[in-house]
Amino acid sequence: MADTDKPLLIKRYASRRLYNTETSDYVTLEDIAGFIRQGREVQIVDLKTGDDLTRQYLLQIVAEHESKGESVLPVDVLTDLVRSYATGMQSVVPQFLATSFEMLRESQAKMMENLTAFPNPLASVPGFEAMRKQQEAFLKTMMGGMPGWSGSGPAKEDEPPASPDDIADIKKQLAELQKKLSKL
Repeated sequence: MADTDKPLLIKRYASRRLYNTETSDYVTLEDIAGFIRQGREVQIVDLKTGDDLTRQYLLQIVAEHESKGESVLPVDVLTDLVRSYATGMQSVVPQFLATSFEMLRESQAKMMENLTAFPNPLASVPGFEAMRKQQEAFLKTMMGGMPGWSGSGPAKEDEPPASPDDIADIKKQLAELQKKLSKL
């Protein structure tokens, strides 16, 4: 059984093929993205030179997802990132981004904690339990792929991802519940 505490070592051969040292087989960028979504740390090294290529491959994965229309990074954020390379901000940006993502993970974990905490005074409101389950599903979908997220993790393969219609339905039900709560 693989030691998931240690980074998964991927070796890049001269032919640019990527080799998973745990399973002794070749992998693709999408396979590596899948390992990361499952919470694994990955290290990619050049077999000949021993250079760490992890950063370059992670950037390539992000670029491929962005080019397929799976946009996570707004254009103004990308623009600011490009600018940061030409200014003194280059030293501040990595720490800022790391802190921001850590805060996001913590706030999502607290939100999940609050949703599942019992007894909940709102539990007696009609429809609350259904909304709580939908919010939990929404958070799993949105945050499941983020490493370090303390929710129940990424969606299982047998669970379909939330569709845009599901998310719109969740938003609608949340708005209705907020109206009911404001009337109370």
